[in-house]
Amino acid sequence: MLLQVILEGLGLGALLVLVCAVGIRKGAVGMVHLYSPAVQRRCVKLGLTSPERIRRNSLLFKAVCIPGYIGYVLVCVYGINGAKGFVQGFWQLLVILSVMNLMDRLLVDGYWVGHTNAWTIPGTEDLKPYITAKDKQKKWIFGTVDMAAIAVVLAAMMTAFIH
Repeated sequence: MLLQVILEGLGLGALLVLVCAVGIRKGAVGMVHLYSPAVQRRCVKLGLTSPERIRRNSLLFKAVCIPGYIGYVLVCVYGINGAKGFVQGFWQLLVILSVMNLMDRLLVDGYWVGHTNAWTIPGTEDLKPYITAKDKQKKWIFGTVDMAAIAVVLAAMMTAFIH
């Protein structure tokens, strides 16, 4: 079962990578809502985007990704794996979300954003690294805590719903 849950986490991570790839398909400015406020301001100043477009893209990203990711993990854990009760649901949710978090931190942030030009926005190169050491530290801490909190909430909700 653990291997299956890890594979489901890799699937969720692949969805994250796909969303990012689609978001930057016409240039990284399409995902500038994920960048620091300094990069966002520069992009607006350069006429590459507007505050309204940044806000709209951020809302669209959240409206698509959050329900999509939640739906994915719930289908995997309760639909496919047949978890019953809080403990079964919690550990599976935690593993899936943690694998996705690891992929986000290592593959997306660490490699793709940090070591390729795919996420470079012309005119903002002097603001690199886009993800600073302090940002990485926050993302590791909050990502880990957030994944555990989300797993607790979803497992509790599903346990209440099932019983």
